Amino acid sequence: MSAAGALQKAVFMTLAGDAALTSLAGADGVHDHLQARSHRPGIFIAGIDSRDASTASEAGEEHLVMLEVRTGEGGSRVAQEIAARVRVLLDDGPLVLPGFVLVSILHRRTKTGRDAKAKGHLAEMVFRAVTE
Repeated sequence: MSAAGALQKAVFMTLAGDAALTSLAGADGVHDHLQARSHRPGIFIAGIDSRDASTASEAGEEHLVMLEVRTGEGGSRVAQEIAARVRVLLDDGPLVLPGFVLVSILHRRTKTGRDAKAKGHLAEMVFRAVTE
């Protein structure tokens, strides 16, 4: 498994295993990809962009982890509450990546707004992680 794959699994397990997040997004509200029949509210891993970040002495990678929170009409407050909980869980969190070392995972940004096409609200989150 790659470092990005291990990171994706760790993020998913952390989010899916949190009772407070489950109470906000529902028992089936965390996904590792967008569902054809989108569960709302819900959160999914939209993608991971990985780059080499090796030094002269250590092999490493930098990953931008992109998450999306989707809610239905009138769900701006819910999207913000879910995004806030995700940030608590992941920002500088103690994720375990079998076969790799997580040096850090830090929140970079969250953008919230109305998603007119999907008729709901959206919070796009980006976390920067470094692995060795």
